[in-house]
Amino acid sequence: MILHSSITGSGKPFVILHGFLGMGDNWKTLANQVAESGYEMHLVDQRNHGRSFHSDTFNYEVLADDLKAYCDEHELTDIILLGHSMGGKTAMLFAMRYPELLGKLIIADIAPKYYAPHHQTILEGLNALSENEEARKSRGDADAFLEKYISDWGTRQFLLKNLYWQKDKTLALRVNLPVLTSKVEAIGEGLPTQTVYEGETLFLNGLKSDYITKEDTALIQAHFPNSEVIGIPDSGHWLHAENPKDFYAEVMKFLG
Repeated sequence: MILHSSITGSGKPFVILHGFLGMGDNWKTLANQVAESGYEMHLVDQRNHGRSFHSDTFNYEVLADDLKAYCDEHELTDIILLGHSMGGKTAMLFAMRYPELLGKLIIADIAPKYYAPHHQTILEGLNALSENEEARKSRGDADAFLEKYISDWGTRQFLLKNLYWQKDKTLALRVNLPVLTSKVEAIGEGLPTQTVYEGETLFLNGLKSDYITKEDTALIQAHFPNSEVIGIPDSGHWLHAENPKDFYAEVMKFLG
């Protein structure tokens, strides 16, 4: 099965991979901007996310292979690949496995290391929402319900993008919650040791985020010897949404 995507622009292929519980649409604003400089933008939904297929198997190996199948289907080579958070981990492993398909690699706010599970409260809230029909009568109701679990408004709005209207006039979630809940450990997996990608790589991290620390620089260099890490000011983990101007500027500078 081939991943769902929305494609905009024409020119050199540029693929974007969203983070955990996200979807390609989260990157529409950046994609429209970059497309103007002569790029064909592919906003991909990874498996169990967005409009892509659901599967009981979920780990970075299959996510990287899904992207390979997508590139084969669309005859993409020499791609620019940008991955955020979970999508960044997919992109890193893809680069290790299929370097011949890559032109340049951009990783947004994630390091190649292991991360302990930290999405439990979010998953608890989403699972409770999916079991409560009353809370899914409107987006406002869903937001009020989720607020009991997730105080941050921005995070809730990001998660509520997963809602869509069913024929019976109730809202449902696009993500495959049962599988993502049971496989949440897989999201934190680090890159296999001894893997190296020699190509040009840019790591962008939110300066208010703790996903990439100074201590991670050595590990990043070990896996990506031809890389640099640049901080995006006034931004946390959702750096592309929190400071789109600087994020876009750094991406375009890297693309030359």
